Amino acid sequence: MNNDEKDSGFVSHLTELRKRLIHSFIFLLIFFIFCYFFAEYIYGFLVDPFAQAVKDDGSDRRLIFTALQETFLTYLKVSFFTAFFVTCPFILMQIWKFIAPGLYKHEKIAILPYLILTPILFFLGGMLVYYLIMPLAIKFFLSFESTGLSTSLPIQLEAKVNEYLSLVMKLIFAFGISFQLPVVLSLLARIGVVDSQFLKDRRKYVVVIIFAAAALLTPPDPITQIGLAIPLLILYELSIFSVKFIENKNLEKTDA
Repeated sequence: MNNDEKDSGFVSHLTELRKRLIHSFIFLLIFFIFCYFFAEYIYGFLVDPFAQAVKDDGSDRRLIFTALQETFLTYLKVSFFTAFFVTCPFILMQIWKFIAPGLYKHEKIAILPYLILTPILFFLGGMLVYYLIMPLAIKFFLSFESTGLSTSLPIQLEAKVNEYLSLVMKLIFAFGISFQLPVVLSLLARIGVVDSQFLKDRRKYVVVIIFAAAALLTPPDPITQIGLAIPLLILYELSIFSVKFIENKNLEKTDA
């Protein structure tokens, strides 16, 4: 292959990549516009854990905003977050279409499950935040309110719209990304970077790293930190089994 053919092949790959990126951006933009028209309903869905946690406490709860543009910018942020969440499978499909032509059949079979598993794990992480972690964390934080009997003034939460939604979206994103641990470790095992024995021997270090990561990715409260750390520890143990399964498959192919 001469230099002209190499340059032509490189340019064609860049053209293909640009096309895939443009398709992904257009799809994301369309969903962003669509989500903005329903931003108030999406906001209502995201704020429901807070509403459910405080509905029986006898207080007249509300969310406030302190800047004129705050609610508008929050709706934009919520719309983009939802659009990105929904279009992730499409973006992964575009990535797959870009890399698939250069892969052998057995490589396609090996990678395809990860493309399917990635959004599923992200979705499971988001569900864990929404249905379990957030209600528990909200009740934990509200437990520090005071009626004023022991202080000169009562201490009551008046949460800001932007701060609450940012917290929810940050936690969903943090849990969703963290739940990709089995995918990352399995891919590393396939290319020979780690093996099951390596993961077992480093288990005690991983426990410390996971709790440190949970402390950095979540608010400074024990509910969300433990809520992230424990699932990650379980996923790490499952990753060891999946890596061992990959090793056994490779041994069977070698013996054959």
